[in-house]
Amino acid sequence: MQKHFNMFAQYNGWANRKLLTAVAELSEAEYNQDCEMAFNSMNGTLNHLLLGDTIWLSRFQGTSGAPTSLDGLLHEKFADYLEARRAMDDKIIAYVEGLTVENLNSDFSYTPITMPEKVTLQLAPALAHIFNHQTHHRGQAHAILTRIKGEAPPLDLIYYQLGV
Repeated sequence: MQKHFNMFAQYNGWANRKLLTAVAELSEAEYNQDCEMAFNSMNGTLNHLLLGDTIWLSRFQGTSGAPTSLDGLLHEKFADYLEARRAMDDKIIAYVEGLTVENLNSDFSYTPITMPEKVTLQLAPALAHIFNHQTHHRGQAHAILTRIKGEAPPLDLIYYQLGV
């Protein structure tokens, strides 16, 4: 199980780097263009991903100070976002690499942003959720890139596994 999550943490960072290399080619107007997606623009979509990771990592580590909204903009400028995203990917990788089987099987409790009642979950399925969440919204960012530029880089897990 540990190898599985380590692979997903590494893949997550790889996919984000590939995606953001392509996003860096967008103009500021394209980066902020409303594409009628769940979080409107590339900026909104990417910020939502960073918000989600910040919130979940805070829950997993039992720290405070995480955002309390799912649609805020942590970084309006792409350069600032890029720096924060790279740092978050490194944090996720380090966190996952430090987990034991006991940690993955343990429970943690938190109060969701979307409901007032405290919930308790096992860490392993919740950790799987953040990688699934990343893949889902990276797919939306991929669609935005395709809409604006006509193409986007392949981000499939198999390409990461093949070293492509």
